[in-house]
Amino acid sequence: MEIGISTFVETTADTETGKVISHAERIRQVVDEIVLADQVGLDIFGVGEHHRADYAASAPAVILAAAASQTKNIRLTSAVTVLSSADPVRVFQEFSTLDAISNGRAEIMAGRGSFIESFPLFGYNLDDYDALFDEKLELLLQIRDSEIVNWRGGHRPAIEGRGVYPRPVQDPLPVWIGSGGNSESVVRAGLLGLPLVLAIIGGRPTQFAPLVELYYKAAAHAGHDVSKLSVASHSHGFIADSNEIAADKFFPSTQAAMSQLGRERGWGAYTRASFDAARSFEGALYVGDVDTVAKKIIHLRKNVGITRFMLHTPVGTMSNHDDVLRAVELLGKEVAPIVREEIARWEAETGNQPGGQA
Repeated sequence: MEIGISTFVETTADTETGKVISHAERIRQVVDEIVLADQVGLDIFGVGEHHRADYAASAPAVILAAAASQTKNIRLTSAVTVLSSADPVRVFQEFSTLDAISNGRAEIMAGRGSFIESFPLFGYNLDDYDALFDEKLELLLQIRDSEIVNWRGGHRPAIEGRGVYPRPVQDPLPVWIGSGGNSESVVRAGLLGLPLVLAIIGGRPTQFAPLVELYYKAAAHAGHDVSKLSVASHSHGFIADSNEIAADKFFPSTQAAMSQLGRERGWGAYTRASFDAARSFEGALYVGDVDTVAKKIIHLRKNVGITRFMLHTPVGTMSNHDDVLRAVELLGKEVAPIVREEIARWEAETGNQPGGQA
């Protein structure tokens, strides 16, 4: 069971002062978070790509590379790379370079992205939203699997007998598929034999169990060894010394960020009542003390089949960055050991293994 952190490097207004942190300062903070995550024994850190004023990470590979030279063990991934509006050649080159700097710790999490700002920015038509992703994923995987590339598609100039360099330390460079819970994307990941990341940020996490089962069925149907595949969860949360402290510290920035998205997308108001409901044991918010968060992660592994858990923290910009660092420390030093020990015991007693292999 791998445990780590994901962030979108938000730069929303401070809910107490109204001030907005600079992109530069927030990026430096995230590098500090990654270094700390490595020191406290977390397995993975992901940085998401966005192209708007309230997010600072338009180039996740650069941020991850800044942390790579200061870390030793933690794996470093995008979360996600908006592949539809990117050039797969450059994506591969950037993460292959990150793989070199980190000596084999880079990963790519490829997705369509839930924001659309990158499409007009890079000159793509939203009418081609699905076709772009399908084509560019095909090219990315071909580059990964072959040093010399011969490829032709409908949205990018052809490549005829060209090499793509540098080649990564890892062979193959890990490519994950990010999904918001769409069955078609889950099946695609399974058929391709690629690891899957599910954004479990609402409703009841156990409702994702059928999707995980569908993923493994698709992979088995395509002849892949499901015992070698992984499913990750990207879930909002925060850890503090008590459930009440965690909730009170995490709610203001979360409400501000979710309310902004709600206004853009026509969602209902994000209230404290909805926040508290999501903190319940069956809810999608992993907010609380060490014991509470550990139990919820264990529940997710046992009932959904998740083999990697990524705590997305913070949501929005929290007033005190030390609170974020404390949450990272608690996740690595206290939550992760509890989860790993319980899952190891449970697997030994039940014979349950990833992919439903007993």
